[in-house]
Amino acid sequence: MSNPVEGEWCWGDELDSTVVAPKSHRVVFENEHVRVLEVTLEPGAHEPEHTHRWPTVMMTDQPARIRYRVGDEVRYESPDPLPPSGELTGTWYDPQGPHSVENIDTVPMHAIRVELKNI
Repeated sequence: MSNPVEGEWCWGDELDSTVVAPKSHRVVFENEHVRVLEVTLEPGAHEPEHTHRWPTVMMTDQPARIRYRVGDEVRYESPDPLPPSGELTGTWYDPQGPHSVENIDTVPMHAIRVELKNI
């Protein structure tokens, strides 16, 4: 999902993933160039609505089926089957406005999210 006006960030820091969803987003490293998050979502968990201000490379090593929502609208649901656990996959994301993620699987989801501040 992109911002309403390309290149303009219009959401406050109070919606940042580490502020709103600290149970699932943990900072493992940060400097002026990058922020690295460990993202864990337990089975059945549904994160509060949050944002990701910077473009991201997300590397998943423990996949789980998820539902991605914007407001009450489901925008994406993971296919079944997923890659096996331990098989590293990478995905690029542009900055993401308010959204929430729900783990609809029976296993935890685990990923490392590298947010690129200077792009």
